[in-house]
Amino acid sequence: MTNILDTAQRPAKPATVPTTPTALITPSTQTDTATDGTGNTNHLNRREKQWALYDVGNSAFVLLSAAVIPIYVNSLLKAAGESNIVSTWGYMQTIASLIIALLMPILGSIADVQGMKIKFFIGFFGTGVLACFAMALPLGWVAFLAVCMLATIGLNGSLTFYDSMLIDTTTNDRMDQVSSHGYGWGYVGSTIPFIACIALIFAGPSAFGWSTAACTRASFIITALWWAAFTIPLISSYRQTHYRETADHMRDAVHGTFAELGHTFREISRNKPLWMFMVAFFFYIDAVNTVISMSTSYGTQLGIDSTQLVLALLVTQFVAFPCAIAYGRLARRFGCKPMIMAAIIAYLGIVCFAAFFLRSATEFWILAILVGMFQGGIQALSRSYYGKIIPKSHANEYYGFYDIFGKTASILGTFIVAATTSATGNASLGVLSIGVLLVVALVFLVLQRDPAAASETAA
Repeated sequence: MTNILDTAQRPAKPATVPTTPTALITPSTQTDTATDGTGNTNHLNRREKQWALYDVGNSAFVLLSAAVIPIYVNSLLKAAGESNIVSTWGYMQTIASLIIALLMPILGSIADVQGMKIKFFIGFFGTGVLACFAMALPLGWVAFLAVCMLATIGLNGSLTFYDSMLIDTTTNDRMDQVSSHGYGWGYVGSTIPFIACIALIFAGPSAFGWSTAACTRASFIITALWWAAFTIPLISSYRQTHYRETADHMRDAVHGTFAELGHTFREISRNKPLWMFMVAFFFYIDAVNTVISMSTSYGTQLGIDSTQLVLALLVTQFVAFPCAIAYGRLARRFGCKPMIMAAIIAYLGIVCFAAFFLRSATEFWILAILVGMFQGGIQALSRSYYGKIIPKSHANEYYGFYDIFGKTASILGTFIVAATTSATGNASLGVLSIGVLLVVALVFLVLQRDPAAASETAA
C-alpha cells in the first residue's frame, strides 16, 4: 500500500399508514417483533433488518474515507508540491460538517411531514453515491477534495434521516439492540468491499497492468456500487409511521417549518434532561468523530507505513462488530446512559494513548483495536437513547438539532486538530485537546437526570 503514497495521480409487511392527515400515527404493537416468550427480544424482524442494511451499505464509504482516501489525497498533494495532509483533510471535513449542520434542522423539520422523510433520504443518498462514482475521475487535489466533500455531505445528510427512521422501524425497548446491530453489521459488512478494494490496489498493477492510482480510483466505483445495493431494501420497504400533521400543499409545510423550528428549540430549552444530554453529546461525539476522521491522516504524518494503517483499520472493523452488538445487550442490563459514560471514559484513555505513545505501527494497531471496542457502542447507543427521549411525531426535526450538535462538534474537533497542527507543527497537541472535550461531556452526563431510566428498568 506504500506505493499509493508515491503515486502522482492518484417485511412481515409494515403497518399501513392511513392517508387521512393526522397529528401522529403510532402503531400500538410491533406484531413482527421476535421475542423469547418473556418479553425479551432475541432476533431482528424483517423491517429492522432492512433498516440495518443501510449501515452495511454506507459503512463501506466511511471505511474507505478513513483508510484509503486520505492516503490518496496525500499522494495528490505531494504531486502538486503541497504538504500537511492533517490540516488539509481537517479543513475539508470541517466545511462538509458545517454545511450539514446548517441544512439539517430546516430540512429535518420539513421531513417530519408525512411522506417527506424518504424523499430527503433518497436525495442525499443519491448525491453521495453519484459523488463517490465521480471520485473515480482523474482529478487534481482541489477538484478531488471538492467531489469528496460532496460525497461526505450526501453521506452525512442521509444519515440524519436514516437515524430518525429508527423510531418508525422498532419500539423503544428494542432501539438499543436494533441500533447496535446496525452499527455492528455495518462494521463487518463494510470489510467485504474494502478487502476487494485493497486487493485491487495491491494486485491490480501486476494483474491488469493498471497504475496504482487507477486501481485506487476503481475502488471508489466498487464502494459506490456496494453502497447503492444495500440501500435498496430500505428504500423499497420503509414506511413513515410517526409524523406531524400534513399540509395540503408543500408550500404550507415549508411556511410552517421556521415556526416549528422555533417551537422545537423552546421545547428543548425547557427540557433540562434533553438539553443536558445534547450538550454532553456535542462534546463527546466531537472526540469520536475526530478520531475516526483524522486517525489515518495523523498516522500518515507520523510516517507510519500506509499498509500498516489500512490493515490496522481493517482489524478495527472486525473488533467493532461483536463489541457494538455486545454494547446493545449490556445496555439492556445496565442502562443506556451508564454504557455511554463508560465509553467516554475509555475514549479518554484512547486519546491520551494517541497523544503520548502513538509513534509507530505497533502503537497504531493498539489504537485501532481500542477504538474498535468502543466506537460502535457509543454511536449506536447515542442514536437510540436520543430516540427514546424525544417526541416521536417530530423525530426528524429533533434529529436535525441532534445533527447540529453532532456535526458542529465535528467542525470544532477537526478544526482544533488542523489549526493546532498548523500553528505548532505538532499534531499530538491537537489530539490531546480532545481529552478536554470528553471531560466536559462526562460532567454533563453525571449531572443529567436520565429520563429513559424508568422505561429501561420496566423493559
